Amino acid sequence: MASLLKNDRLLRALKRQPVDRTPVWLMRQAGRYLPEYRATRAQAGSFLGMAKHPEIACEVTLQPLRRFDLDAAILFSDILTIPDAMGLGLHFVEGEGPKFKRTVRSAADVDRLGVPDMETELRYVMDAVRVIRRELDGKVPLIGFSGSPWTLACYMVEGGGSKDFARIKAMALNDPATLHRLLSVNTDAVIAYLAAQRAAGAQALQVFDTWGGVLSPAMYREFSLPYLQRIARELERGEGEERTPLILFGKGNAAHLEALAASGAEAVGVDWLVELGEAARRTGGKVALQGNLDPAVLYGSPAAIEAQARAVLDSYAEGNGGSREGHVFNLGHGMSPDMNPDHVAALVDAVHRLSAR
Repeated sequence: MASLLKNDRLLRALKRQPVDRTPVWLMRQAGRYLPEYRATRAQAGSFLGMAKHPEIACEVTLQPLRRFDLDAAILFSDILTIPDAMGLGLHFVEGEGPKFKRTVRSAADVDRLGVPDMETELRYVMDAVRVIRRELDGKVPLIGFSGSPWTLACYMVEGGGSKDFARIKAMALNDPATLHRLLSVNTDAVIAYLAAQRAAGAQALQVFDTWGGVLSPAMYREFSLPYLQRIARELERGEGEERTPLILFGKGNAAHLEALAASGAEAVGVDWLVELGEAARRTGGKVALQGNLDPAVLYGSPAAIEAQARAVLDSYAEGNGGSREGHVFNLGHGMSPDMNPDHVAALVDAVHRLSAR
């Protein structure tokens, strides 16, 4: 698969193989900071209107690649497609983000959930993967993704985003058995979902554990980590050169880097609250690392952006025995709508220039 790519830097870096320069892609690289995205969204009428139409999802996926010399495309979709397909009724409220019509707060609610059929309820996602692969025509690899079991559960129990995660933490404390059953169903669904994206053509896969960092270390080890480990262990990814790399990304996961590196995943994504050199030392070459520029750096001047990019690249090399191999440059979290596309161009250019071997 990699051999058919014109640019296979991402896949090589995720396998810790030599590359000519450090690959770079950005979480939320397709998004509201691009005027062409805003125009497409206005035409489609809504975020879900874009995500549920494969041709539109493809257009939005490709928009950043027309502007920037990125080393990967990431499927345009949402982490909440699985609970939506489970019948919870996903919708977006302007200014408030995602909401569910139905929540999961009892054992009876969990009993009503099942793993969705990937080629019926979630066919629009697989069709989008197929269309994007066709249109990319081997230019760069396509990353598929899912939310983590814990992060999905947060939205399912809370009914939307949350400031304090009071409901799901109360469930963890008062009814852990029900929460573990919910996490188990979610894990079954995530494994099936990622496997279906891989079968449809995704060439790398990422799990977003966006809310893992809201848990205490002990609660993370009980309610998030075991389910990430199960995904890494059970998700069929092929063998040898054809193996599809899996990236486990979590906000606030610095306390758990060693455990994530031992999970069997090919790569671990790191936020900006830990030095990348420290992350490299602690993971000891077991995995590739992805990250970890603070997204707010994109509000800086191009000169400041370049200096910060250099610091990330150098930190990784310093912690990795002087080698730049095994690093995928990314932000420590997603981009924001008010970021300047010219600053993104400056970042991508700086990463490639400064990391050239």
